Amino acid sequence: MEIYQAQPKKRSRKKETGSKAKALLVTLSGCAIIVVLAFVGYLFYMLGTLPKVDRLADYRPPILSQVYGADGNLVGEFYLERRIVVPVDKIPKRLIQAFVSAEDSNFYQHKGIDYQGILRAAFKNLISLRKKEGASTITQQVAKSMLLTPEKKFSRKLKEAILAKRMEERLSKDEILYIYLNQIYLGAGAYGVELAAESYFGKEVDKLNLAEMAMLAGLPKAPNAYSPIKHFDKAKERQTYVLERMVKEGYITQAEADYAKATPIAIHSLKRVNADQSAYFLEEVRQELEAKYGEERLYKDGLKIYTTMNAEMQKGAYDSVVNGLKALDKRQGFRGPAKYLQEQEVDTFCKKVEDGIDSLTLKQGGTYQGVVTGVNPAKQEISVRVGDRAGTLIKKNMEWAGKLELINSWGKPESKKAVALGAVLELQVKEPDVNKAGAVFALDQTPETQAALIALDPMTGAVRAMVGGYDYKKSQFNRAMQAKRNPGSAFKPVIYAAALDKGMTPASIINDSQVEYDSGDDRGWKPKNYDNVYRGPVTMREALTNSINVVSVKILEQIGVSSAIQYAKKLGITSPLAANLTLALGSSSLTPLELTSAYAVFASGGYRTTPYFITKVLDRDGKVLEEVPEPKIQAPVFANASGAKVDQEEGAEAKPADSQPPAQPGQSEPLPATGATGPSAVPVIAPEVAYIMTNLMESVVSSGTGQRARALGRPVAGKTGTTNDMKDAWFVGYVPQLVAGVWVGYDQERSLGAGGSGGQAAAPIWTEFMQRALGGIPVKQFSAPSNVTFALIDPHTGKLAKEGNPAAVQECFISGSEPTSYDQEPPKQEPVASP
Repeated sequence: MEIYQAQPKKRSRKKETGSKAKALLVTLSGCAIIVVLAFVGYLFYMLGTLPKVDRLADYRPPILSQVYGADGNLVGEFYLERRIVVPVDKIPKRLIQAFVSAEDSNFYQHKGIDYQGILRAAFKNLISLRKKEGASTITQQVAKSMLLTPEKKFSRKLKEAILAKRMEERLSKDEILYIYLNQIYLGAGAYGVELAAESYFGKEVDKLNLAEMAMLAGLPKAPNAYSPIKHFDKAKERQTYVLERMVKEGYITQAEADYAKATPIAIHSLKRVNADQSAYFLEEVRQELEAKYGEERLYKDGLKIYTTMNAEMQKGAYDSVVNGLKALDKRQGFRGPAKYLQEQEVDTFCKKVEDGIDSLTLKQGGTYQGVVTGVNPAKQEISVRVGDRAGTLIKKNMEWAGKLELINSWGKPESKKAVALGAVLELQVKEPDVNKAGAVFALDQTPETQAALIALDPMTGAVRAMVGGYDYKKSQFNRAMQAKRNPGSAFKPVIYAAALDKGMTPASIINDSQVEYDSGDDRGWKPKNYDNVYRGPVTMREALTNSINVVSVKILEQIGVSSAIQYAKKLGITSPLAANLTLALGSSSLTPLELTSAYAVFASGGYRTTPYFITKVLDRDGKVLEEVPEPKIQAPVFANASGAKVDQEEGAEAKPADSQPPAQPGQSEPLPATGATGPSAVPVIAPEVAYIMTNLMESVVSSGTGQRARALGRPVAGKTGTTNDMKDAWFVGYVPQLVAGVWVGYDQERSLGAGGSGGQAAAPIWTEFMQRALGGIPVKQFSAPSNVTFALIDPHTGKLAKEGNPAAVQECFISGSEPTSYDQEPPKQEPVASP
């Protein structure tokens, strides 16, 4: 029997293929729907998180805070983005047209997105196979700059497009341009067209000509690559492109474009401030304001800050410190080249130097690092390269270094007095380069020593100028306010003033003879005079005039160390002071500000003031945030010998001061002041003591250790200071209108060497500064109070001089303290030199 097996039915191949296609279609449709829903969901989410465009209607970008001097001139700026906002109506129409032509030719037609521009850019990029042209509109650039982060993602471009559309709905074209032209970065540290115009062309934006406008409008694409300062040729190419675009858009004629192309352009910055010369002063102001208002407000809110600085004095202070330190450094000799380069290293080194040069030509008087590329031993001339520029160092411009051995080969020689090829030298520009050639240089050298200078108005405490070091960029340590150094003999006026207050007079006789004090060990302490000469009996005046150490120690011994310390505190000195006799020689460290402020008490006639820097602060809308009133000068009231309070200004006698012991002649004890508001000048010593100290220090200048200051040609009082081994050099002095102090030394204490005394290292800086600072300020005498009298005395005895005595000198005294008797002239004692 046959068995038959059933065969399965065959399905249609066509029907099976159709089923698969349908399933794939369903799957793809589902995926597409999911993608669309996800995109829509993301879009709605993104729309909800986008920043509000409305806040752009009140455009308040970060703007720089400006610092003004006492005369109202701009002296400094604080900023994160250096920007000055200008209204659209101040921006020339042609400049707006130039930017529109270069950046967004359809700006006035599109609604935030330029679809034609997108297609055009895509086509050009496709043809060139690289991103040759962008399609962002001005509105999109504003959205990116103001509302978005700079990340390069598709999502950001989408946000940018949406925000651009929204901006066009809410803002006018002029409002968008106002934001764009003030917000955009244009290189050279300048944000916005106003500061860019000043930075490149030295003029305000509304003063630009067409050639300059076109060059400015070419910068947004690549501010550094097209910088007129660094790459003038490329900037000219870009300028030509902008001008041709303006012609194409119908904004200018071809003739106007050709004329603009041929117009010479001078590249120079309108330097509103010299940050280098004011850096230490501005840093003190910055710290004070940042502590009070915070970083955000200081750097972004456009504060107007008015200070006590006198800009001319500040410039004079900076120049004097730089000149003085360079002169001192050159006296100490040439230290040799900074380093040596191999021949293959020169190009790389010079490229770095060139990148740091921010002008088309080297600046007259500027200092740059250069490489020796050739020598002429016969003529003693050196060929050098500074960046991309060539120049010459001639013999007369390096004479200060002595005779140098010039070696015409590469490699470092053994001698510091030799210069070979590849040597890196510091060079000062005597004659700038022309087309990067022909510059003439002088050999220079960065001083290793430091200095500080501070100048005050003695009647108010207003700081007029301050320099805290040679170069703020290399060291922000403010030596004028922070460096505590031994003042040496510059502290002696404090001791002498305390002695006057204790009843001594300028005619008091002290024996200048060697003395030894118990120092607690077997050696003892023997103070020595600077010149090792001991003169026998001398007056206080002669002792201070010639800065006699032994006499100063004996005066301190006589009045008491604790009394002198209290007197120093009265003058405003707050640093700890040594409670021993070395205090007379300035063994306790003080800041230049402290010592100068103490001298200001003498200059002001006995008033102590608190130094200050800021007088007024306004916000960006002109609202006064703080204002310092004019310092209030209080009438000095002291207790006289009868115990009654005497108003020194008015001469009015008040009720007896029962609680105060009678003062001895010459003593002064200030009574507490009450009711003072704001800065005040508080009387702390008797005006007679202040005047007599001034008179004594006038002798220091006229015939003593401070004679360099005589160059001022007006009444000057001052005192030099030099510490052991010449580690510190000081000069502090004043005229009635200004007091200034100068310190010179190494940060890491060591001897200044030959020429490092106060009279040689510090006094020249002080004198140069005061000569410049006092230009235009009338000559004024130091006026004596009514109860100061003058008498002829014999300087050998301190007694009244007999008629016809050839040695007689006129001396000043507090009334009632002058000598009343005559004495026979003792035999004149010859100075005795120490064995």
